Amino acid sequence: MKQNQTKNLAISLKYSWGSNHAPKVTAKGQGWVAEKIIAMAEQQNIPIRKDKDLVALLEKIDVGREIPESLYKLVAELLAWVYQLNNEYSKNRKTNRV
Repeated sequence: MKQNQTKNLAISLKYSWGSNHAPKVTAKGQGWVAEKIIAMAEQQNIPIRKDKDLVALLEKIDVGREIPESLYKLVAELLAWVYQLNNEYSKNRKTNRV
């Protein structure tokens, strides 16, 4: 019997705006570990983006290490997406106040 299942992977990154350091991989895992990472992100209202190509590249980086320069553009696009989500969230909170 041949199984062709894609593995469930999750990677978390941390970046401090205005920092001179590249984003770091803070956690990664597959299977139940990936599910735990995702659940923790959801509990903290941290945006989650599904991008299997980016995850495939990031999974090669050890936890605690900065991303390599070759991934700056891809991760910058991810950070821009997060920044946009944060702006939309802030605008919605301001307009929905009682």
